[in-house]
Amino acid sequence: MKRFVVLVLLVFAFGCAKRTATTVPQGMETQPQQKVSEGAKSAGQPGGEHVSEQIAKETRTPTPMEEAKSIFSDIHFDFDRYNIKDDAKPVLEKIAGWLSKNRNVKVLIEGNCDERGTIEYNLALGEKRAKAAKDYLVSLGISPARIATISYGKEKPLCTEHNEECWAKNRRDHFVIQ
Repeated sequence: MKRFVVLVLLVFAFGCAKRTATTVPQGMETQPQQKVSEGAKSAGQPGGEHVSEQIAKETRTPTPMEEAKSIFSDIHFDFDRYNIKDDAKPVLEKIAGWLSKNRNVKVLIEGNCDERGTIEYNLALGEKRAKAAKDYLVSLGISPARIATISYGKEKPLCTEHNEECWAKNRRDHFVIQ
């Protein structure tokens, strides 16, 4: 009889545990929570997480380096030119804004050219392109001590076809966070 009473008390105590309230983001009320096997989770397969884990990842603030990946994009130049084009100015302004918030970060600007011209000419042109971007960032308030430049001339092409579309991709400054 004592065992029966203890069993009833245990079932009552643990069987009636209170549920904690959870808030569901607006618009997510009708989606059921997905359950996936542990094998899918560990294999890193799509859908290997619960919906709440996916929401948490989507709503968290990105780290500075994750944010930088979306900001630090290449800028491009016209043939045989090193002046900053109007379409590159917003990119450089975003980079300057990010560098202003992340004062301990340095950046390397890599100047690149297309395949036309001599090695020496393209190295000089690549350096002028990198310096032009550096000067623009400095004009936006970034310390020149935080910006290094290097020219690769035509030695690091993104595209190796021999046409204008390809050459335009190679006439660029590339930014590397240090």
